[in-house]
Formats: sequence, structure tokens, C-alpha cells
Amino acid sequence: MQTYLVNLTYLVASVLFVLGLKGLTHPRTAVRGNLLAALAMLLAIVVTLLDRHIVEFHYILAGLVIGGAVGALLAVKIQMTDMPQLVALFNGFGGGASVLVAGAALTEAAALATGAAAIQLTIATAASGVIGAVTFWGSLVAFAKLQGLITEKSVRLPAPHVISAVVGLLCVALGVWLVMSPQTLVLYWGVVAAAAILGVLLVMPIGGADMPVVIALLNSFSGLAAAATGFVLNNNVLIIAGSLVGASGLILTQIMCRAMNRSLANVMTGMAPPAASGGAGEDEVYAGKVKSAASEEVAMLFDAARRVVIVPGYGMAVSQAQHAVRDLTNLLESRGIEVDFAIHPVAGRMPGHMNVLLAEADIDYDKLKEMDDINPTFRQTDVALVIGANDVVNPVARTDADSPIAGMPILDVDKARTVVVIKRSLSPGFAGIANPLFAADNTLMMFGDGKKAVLELIGALKDS
Repeated sequence: MQTYLVNLTYLVASVLFVLGLKGLTHPRTAVRGNLLAALAMLLAIVVTLLDRHIVEFHYILAGLVIGGAVGALLAVKIQMTDMPQLVALFNGFGGGASVLVAGAALTEAAALATGAAAIQLTIATAASGVIGAVTFWGSLVAFAKLQGLITEKSVRLPAPHVISAVVGLLCVALGVWLVMSPQTLVLYWGVVAAAAILGVLLVMPIGGADMPVVIALLNSFSGLAAAATGFVLNNNVLIIAGSLVGASGLILTQIMCRAMNRSLANVMTGMAPPAASGGAGEDEVYAGKVKSAASEEVAMLFDAARRVVIVPGYGMAVSQAQHAVRDLTNLLESRGIEVDFAIHPVAGRMPGHMNVLLAEADIDYDKLKEMDDINPTFRQTDVALVIGANDVVNPVARTDADSPIAGMPILDVDKARTVVVIKRSLSPGFAGIANPLFAADNTLMMFGDGKKAVLELIGALKDS
């Protein structure tokens, strides 16, 4: 194909990638954004294959068939509650692909003994190998934590920062050596092996509650690995697409960190929030103050309510209660009650986790309100129903400067007239502190599994 036609198509694809990302910023335009990005990728792949004068398409077609079949199977079989680990796995696949493609390009260059582009090729290859391997192995660890194959808790070696720093310096040293000796292919796989160890070391200390940040960051890494591979292949559209993914993932990571009132360094070093110096203990907060309620009592509250706000948390995801929550919403609305959902940015185990679950249950996007939009309305809310959330509704974040979550933006559910909390127990959240909301005068606790409790509430409402 003519060079100008290739570059023009790449430009069109790049614009479509940007429009696709813009569409993903709002649930109503997300489907269109996905379609635009998919069209951009299709254009980029077709033009690249035609431009590179491929001699044999059999392996490419076999890869398309196998990959398409696996993707279709995953799309049908994977439950929406398992989406965080699937996203983590996809991030890893992106990093792994970058490692293999860059390695293949370096091998080809070494075989052809082409030294003209050796510096750009080897620098970009080393970068792709390091970032890609960190992404791949880090994502596998994140997947294993989310899937329950290994503990979700922080796992830290003695002097973990020193070990990670040493391995990181080893990656750099091997990368520099590779640039100086591009014909020594074993150095590339040495870089990849060291980066693989670094990826495991970086993610193992991170607890399950920090997974939204980790997944967003690994998504950014996968984009940066793709951009580096674009330099390896001299492919402009791959550089642009990878840069867009890298930048958007980093922005999302920053949003997640702000929502937790923690720095990225704090999260990545696996440091739990500092212990409170003067916070009250659970006995002092809860003793004689927690009021347990049965579904019949809560149903009477809903009977008299005009506005209800539902706050989903990780407990809803674990119990797979989203469809029961949808049925409850429909029942309340059929009685003329206004229902909205309050979404905290870090609720769940990945960015947008609650949005994904509620969308799967066909809950109207317009009912999903972001924290800044919903907080001013809690004073006009008759009942706030909290399902499996803890730290994101803990008022200590506003009232106790010594608290480990001090300054963390929270959902102001305590300002509602009545709060109903569905939770298995009074166990603390990731911060490890008591939640005064559970003992507040306007709070009732429904202890039990999220899905079971919501179904009992639906039954009580129908009987009332």
C-alpha cells in the first residue's frame, strides 16, 4: 500500500481511538465508545497486515480464530462478579504480547544483522521487555488474589523495598547491557526474567482493598508496553494507541488514589493506612448502641419513604446481590418511591466495579450517581440502604484527624433520616477501624448475606 494511504488510515484510527476513550467517560456513550475503538483497531490491523507484505497468513488466521473463540467463550461464561480478575488478566495479556513481539523483532534484527536502527530498536525493546513483563506477572498475581487462588492480604518479604530496588536496578543494568550488545539475545530474556520477578514483588504486598488502584495502574503499564513496542516496530498507530491507554490508565489511577486519600507510593509499597493514635475501639463505639432489625421492620420504613438511596459495596459483589437489588428497586418504584444509587469510586475491586454489576442487572444508568452529585441530597433522603460497604461510608473520615482514613472522601449516608446497613457482621473494613455509623441513632443493622437479606426485604415488602 502507498505510504500516504497507510498514514492517513492510521490518523483516522487514532482519531477514532480518542473518540472511543471520550465515549467511555459516560455510561450512556460507553457502548458507542467501545464500538469506535474496536473499529479503529480493525482499521489499524487490516492496514498493517496489508502494508507489511505478509507472505504467509495461515498462522495469523489461526491466531484470529483461536483468540476470537477464547474471547467469545469468556464473554459468555464469565460472571459479571468475576470481571475484576478478568480485567486483570487482560492487562497481563497485553503486557505479555508486548514482551513476545519485541523479542521476536530483536531476534529478527539480530538474524539480519541490521545495525542501522540498533539503538532505537534495542532501547525500545528493553523498555517493552521490562514494562511488559512487570505488567504480565503483576497482573497474574492480581488475578490470583482476586480469584482467591492466593491470599488477598498483603504479603511482604523482609526489607521488601530494598529487594525491589535491587531487582529494579538489575533490570536497568541488563537493559543497558542489551543496548550495548544487541546481538546477545540472551540478555533480553534476562531483562524479562528480572522484570517478571519485579512484577511479582510489586503486587504481592498490595491488599485486596487496593485492587482498584492496582488494576488501573497495570492497565496504564500495558499501554506503555504497547507504545514501546510501537517504537520497536516503527508503527505509529501502536505508539499512539499505547500512549492513550497509558495516559488514561494513569489518570484513572490518580482518581482512585484521591478517592482513597492515599498516595500512589503508599499503595504500591503495600503500606496499610497508619494505625489510629487516638481512635475509639470497637467496644467503645458499639457497646449497647447497635440496633439490629428484621426485614419486617425495615419494610415498614420503606412503606413510609418517598426517597431511597442504595449504596452498593463489595459485599453486594461477593453475595451477587445485584439482581435482587434490581428487583427491590423495581418494587419500590412501583410504589412511587424515588430510588437512586450512590457510587463511591473505590467501592469494589476494580474501577467502576459497582457500575458494571448494576449495569448487568439492567439498572438505569441515570440512577447511578457519583459521590459529588449524591452527597448533597442525603439530607432529603428518607432511607439510605448500605449493602456491604464499610470504609466508604465511615464518618470518622470527617471527624477524626487521627483516623487512618482522615480526609478520605466518603458518602454522607449518616445524614439521611434513616440508614439501614446490610452486613454479615460488625467486622472492620480495610482500614481496620470501627465504624460509628453502625451505632448511630438513625441506623439499623440487618446482619446476614447481602443477597439473602435483600430477598427477605422484598418478601416483607410484598407482604406489608
